[in-house]
Amino acid sequence: MRFRVVITDLITDALERERAILDDIADVTALGARHEDELAGRIEEADALIVFHDIAVTRKTIARLTRCRLIVRAGVGFDNVDHSFARERGIPVANVPDYGAEEVADSAIGMMLALTRGISFFNTRMHDGRGAWDYREGVPLRRLRGRVFGIVGLGRIGSAAALRAKAIGLDVIFHDPYVRDGCDKALGIRRVETLDELLAQSHVVSLHCPLTPETRGLIGATALAKMQRGAFLVNTARGAIVDTSAIAPAIASGQLAGAALDVLPIEPPPADDPLTLAWRDPQHPAHDRVIINPHAAFCCEEGMIEMRTKSCANVRRCLLGERVRNVVN
Repeated sequence: MRFRVVITDLITDALERERAILDDIADVTALGARHEDELAGRIEEADALIVFHDIAVTRKTIARLTRCRLIVRAGVGFDNVDHSFARERGIPVANVPDYGAEEVADSAIGMMLALTRGISFFNTRMHDGRGAWDYREGVPLRRLRGRVFGIVGLGRIGSAAALRAKAIGLDVIFHDPYVRDGCDKALGIRRVETLDELLAQSHVVSLHCPLTPETRGLIGATALAKMQRGAFLVNTARGAIVDTSAIAPAIASGQLAGAALDVLPIEPPPADDPLTLAWRDPQHPAHDRVIINPHAAFCCEEGMIEMRTKSCANVRRCLLGERVRNVVN
């Protein structure tokens, strides 16, 4: 019996890597779907699904699966798969939690440096021809060494960011109620018990937590008001952790000195999104003090190869009756 493996979205190439891993036991098909509705009639008899990030796989799709043994979310976050309903149906959902840890941590630190050292600010103003060709356009700039870098969520990526921040002399603290005691000692950083403590102490707040009901909207106007005046916010986690409508007013008031967002609640953002409107407006302070990237922090050629390889290796383990790794439900 040959199995059937379906890749729902994103990947549309010749699948050489996937077939090298699965070809002796399964037929692999890539649908390249851009919306969940395109899956109807094409996934019902799949033995395994590999899902990237272009679409959601909700209850209506999972209910149609007749023999699926595993859904792999080819990435870290798994909020685009209804893993709770999959569990009710007896279908394990697994992710690939480690493929992009280095790249996302590098991006978080890079964004932090671009904000705190004025790199993005100067570049935007000089590019647009606004203001004098003079470093004093961006003062005051503060020395980073010894300043507090606050991490929300000390998983793999948060830990990698902590080590990088330590290496450039930052005083690293973290808040994560789900991390066991001792991780702070192993990494040489400090734990704070509450988010409010972290917000009050940090010169830079960097988000590395998953999107859950507990973290959705975690950083909004109330949280921003609890940060030090003139602090910075970096989000390379999930867009909906931040209420982005609060960012531009906080920048305009000076409460935030800058924000760097690799992720947004809706991607791409709608035309009337208040943050992106302010970011694109040369007359608004957010134009110079906000960095927005198109959910790119994970991206590198090596990481994509690793993500695809590990996704298929987990499917193979499942189809051969071996223990599946990284089950999230």
